[in-house]
Amino acid sequence: MTIIEAINRVDALKPNNYDQKTKISWLSTIDGMIKSEIIDTHEGAESVTFTGYDSDTPTTTELLVPTPYEDIYVRWLEAQIDYNNGEYGRYSNSMTMYNAAYSAYERYYNRNHMPLGQSFKYF
Repeated sequence: MTIIEAINRVDALKPNNYDQKTKISWLSTIDGMIKSEIIDTHEGAESVTFTGYDSDTPTTTELLVPTPYEDIYVRWLEAQIDYNNGEYGRYSNSMTMYNAAYSAYERYYNRNHMPLGQSFKYF
């Protein structure tokens, strides 16, 4: 999924008044968390680069999470919209859906990538 695809999907599902720049910032936040909390804790992390997204980032840039787990982005954007609108009941529901999507991706990543281990010394 690309940046613009995520933005277009959330705009179709949840009409809102937030500009593209704000949504790109929110997507940068979630991919930053995914990179540091999931990817960087496993072997091969050095092959995945992430420097953040801003208004200069092409909207055709691929986001980090692949199909079929890409709903994480739509759920995250929905939650950010609800929170910033002060709709806390909806925010709670959106975060529940986001957390389920995040957990599904995290489990997938853990199954398919060797975690970084620490060497142990026996005395």
